[in-house]
Amino acid sequence: MSLTHSFGLLAHPDQEWEAIRQESESVTRLYAGHILLLALIPAVAGFYGTTQVGWQIGDGQITRLSTASALQLSALFYVAMLAGIFVLGKFIDFFAATYDAVERIPRGVALAAYTATPVFLIGVIAAYPNIWVNMLAGLVAAAYAVYLLYEGLPILMKIPEERGFMFATAVLTVGLVMLVALLAISVVIWSMGIGPVYVN
Repeated sequence: MSLTHSFGLLAHPDQEWEAIRQESESVTRLYAGHILLLALIPAVAGFYGTTQVGWQIGDGQITRLSTASALQLSALFYVAMLAGIFVLGKFIDFFAATYDAVERIPRGVALAAYTATPVFLIGVIAAYPNIWVNMLAGLVAAAYAVYLLYEGLPILMKIPEERGFMFATAVLTVGLVMLVALLAISVVIWSMGIGPVYVN
């Protein structure tokens, strides 16, 4: 049912969030049926795009990554997405008591995973690594993910919409802090010699 929910969130999010709340999937099942599969889309597309298609700046040469380098970076990116969903989900569960959520079943990982669905799906665009196309597609996916967060959190946690707005804003802030932390960790990893290796 996890992948069905993924596409249902794009067509009728309110009904789908309600269905997700009724099902109450375990974290293991959620990872097996949703996160592990969808997180592969941007990782595999990015590997293909950076090794086979390449990118160019202006009229310069087409640049690609070596296969070994792209494989390392894609694997790290995949692991970072899996860990990021879990950590953000645990933050959501931690915040639930603060915002007086009626629902006591931990649903943070489910909220984080399904909210990230548009970002996972649009990740297919990484197969064509054009910075402007990727940025535009990423902005659209991120905007819809934020919409899903604000729409789904009150339904999933069973709290009033005005309190849900504050809760969702706190979650969004944590997500942005995690993104900045991920960028900082990337710089550290690159300095350890696991950075990109370019080929022409």
